[in-house]
Amino acid sequence: MSASAPAPRFRWWHGAAILLAANAVSFWPAGVLGDAAFYTSFRLPPYAPPDWLFAPLWLVLNITSLVALARVANLHPEDGAGRLQGDTAGRRRGLVLVSEAVGWLLFAVFTTFFFWLHSPVLAAADTVAGLLVAVVSVAAAASLDRPAAGLIGLRLLWLLLASAVAVSVALHNPDPFLSAAPAPGVEALQ
Repeated sequence: MSASAPAPRFRWWHGAAILLAANAVSFWPAGVLGDAAFYTSFRLPPYAPPDWLFAPLWLVLNITSLVALARVANLHPEDGAGRLQGDTAGRRRGLVLVSEAVGWLLFAVFTTFFFWLHSPVLAAADTVAGLLVAVVSVAAAASLDRPAAGLIGLRLLWLLLASAVAVSVALHNPDPFLSAAPAPGVEALQ
């Protein structure tokens, strides 16, 4: 009698629920209560992407992140994690799962900070935190499942650019929520 592989722990509907929940939380302040034109009202750095690019790109990154999450959540000891000692693989898997959960939370609350509260400083902190979480996720996933690490790496690459833009916006523009002026001594963007 042959042993069958255990059923996947993370199914497609888990990913759909995460995607729907995070985007519902994200949509509420920006889509209902927020100011969608807030981004374009700022002095932006010349390398800032156009505002229309964010939604479709984040949809792709959300899907690739969910595929990576499913791959790591459904790892079996004999899979890629088998080359690590059991406790080490379990800790790394747990680190990926926790860091991805934090990444989804940061994604969901970004629009509250930026579009509803009108705080480029809080939005920049959220974006940089998301970048750091992605670094942790990629590092932890790399020894477990290289394709998962690569899929999360796509988000990491985007967050490198997004963090540079967000920090620039926070430094060069007022923050109405925090009643903060642009950083002193920072040159105006051309």
